[in-house]
Amino acid sequence: MIKAIRAKLHGIRVTGAALDYHGSISLDPEICRQAGLYPLEFVYIWNKSSGQRISTYVIHGEPGSRCCILNGAAARTCQVGDEVIICAVEYLNRPEDLYSLKPKVLTFTEGNEIAERLRYGVTGAERGEFDFELVEDS
Repeated sequence: MIKAIRAKLHGIRVTGAALDYHGSISLDPEICRQAGLYPLEFVYIWNKSSGQRISTYVIHGEPGSRCCILNGAAARTCQVGDEVIICAVEYLNRPEDLYSLKPKVLTFTEGNEIAERLRYGVTGAERGEFDFELVEDS
């Protein structure tokens, strides 16, 4: 099995930290929908500001709020304003399955507006090689 990226929010900023909550990360469902992230899905969170790396599950926050709120124990790993990377993964059976995987990648402005819609891709199947490309998503 190969663990590969399936969806990524790159540079979204933390808008809140709620220590006395049950746990998880609250994300704007409109952003989740565009990236292909699902409620209760486990994600990795990498804090670009501190280097902290954690894993938790997604819950939906207020639609249209552009929220990124760390809850419970996860609230100890980030400060409001920190830039984080949130990544969901998929397990593949064979390396050749990488050719058909086209992960969605969203980048963000300081106000958590979507700045870019991108896709990662693995090319080179015709040569039996594995090359990487980053392309704008239409």
